[in-house]
Amino acid sequence: MAKIATLELDGKKYELPVVEGTENELGIDIKNLRLDTKGVVTLDPGYKNTGACESAITFLNGEKGVLRYRGYSIEELAEKANFLEVCYLLIFGELPTTDQIKKFHNDIRAQSQVDEDVKKILDGFPKSAHPMGVLSSLTSALVAFNPSSVNVDSEEDMYKAIVKILAKFPVLAAWTYRKRTGLPLDYGDDTLGYVENFLKMMFRKPNGEYKTNQTVLNALDKLLILHADHEQNCSTSTVRIVGSSHAGLFISISAGIAALWGPLHGGANQAVIEMLEAIKADGGDTKKFMAKAKDKDDPFRLMGFGHRVYKNFDPRAKIIKKAADDVLESLGIEDDILDIAKALEKEALEDPYFVDRKLYPNVDFYSGIIYRALGIPVEMFTAMFALGRLPGWIAQWREMRLNKEPIGRPRQIYVGETLREFVPVEKR
Repeated sequence: MAKIATLELDGKKYELPVVEGTENELGIDIKNLRLDTKGVVTLDPGYKNTGACESAITFLNGEKGVLRYRGYSIEELAEKANFLEVCYLLIFGELPTTDQIKKFHNDIRAQSQVDEDVKKILDGFPKSAHPMGVLSSLTSALVAFNPSSVNVDSEEDMYKAIVKILAKFPVLAAWTYRKRTGLPLDYGDDTLGYVENFLKMMFRKPNGEYKTNQTVLNALDKLLILHADHEQNCSTSTVRIVGSSHAGLFISISAGIAALWGPLHGGANQAVIEMLEAIKADGGDTKKFMAKAKDKDDPFRLMGFGHRVYKNFDPRAKIIKKAADDVLESLGIEDDILDIAKALEKEALEDPYFVDRKLYPNVDFYSGIIYRALGIPVEMFTAMFALGRLPGWIAQWREMRLNKEPIGRPRQIYVGETLREFVPVEKR
């Protein structure tokens, strides 16, 4: 029997259907509330208690520390799949067969060339420009070089658009990095895997041969998988709401990049390194800063610990911690900042204050450590996050368009002035 919720307002009762998800999540369906009540809406700042859509892509249970893509646990995917397989899974709903992944990769390779005029746009940015601003602009510019709109009723058109953005985005991200670091642009190598090719485009020096470090490759592959989707977060919701106006895929992704840029979202791993640098500048006493973090009257915040959604250990952090340890060991990095990070991690995992409150290191903490170890500038961290989140944005945009969801149009509670008369300027 279907569940019903009852709302009583001014002595009148309204019956609201309850929707149940496949993981037994319950949601009160209020889409007809304003119509039935003649104007009443709900108020939910930040949409923390509002389901904006029904989605079959990602399941997240923050209380139990569960994350699954299309029903597959993040732990199993990180261990057994590669990033391109996870891209296919998120976007098309199933893990690819051998033939499907081969075709998918070949199709991506065939579209990896970026129009030479895009380099002129990149040349217009100063080296000091933030990589996220550059990446968002270049992604938006792709629309000019691919002006035809995507026919979402055509499986072939949809597939071509998806392949194009997956092919060109790593090039744009790598070029953004090389522009910042003063390196000549690299066009990649079609004989390499998707992530390996990206690493080569990032790090190959013009006067030397690039050799792949397998430990680094495995760590980055895992990190991209862990970032690939995370349900209806700020940037994903942005992609969906922009796309709901029937804006194209590329421009919707560009909007997602802009949303991800914020320090409360994708910029968190950058904030971790900036915090560690501040601790080092103060003398490197981690115990002092742990005490500051526990002092409710102290404004200091311990970045990279705890998570807004996960009320337990971030399942992604468990996976990437091992990868971070492997990278540091493989590269033999000696870095005071990374030493401070390891000391903070050890103390937080043993301190009852943090353990009791489940303030464990999260994925941003470990991803920042990995990027730092690879020599990636801190301003580039969020662009790396964007590369990982790309398939999730694509999957969410595709699902929203295929489901023919209506244009996003939140309501508000007006709290401004009531009707008043206009006063001429000479009488004000």
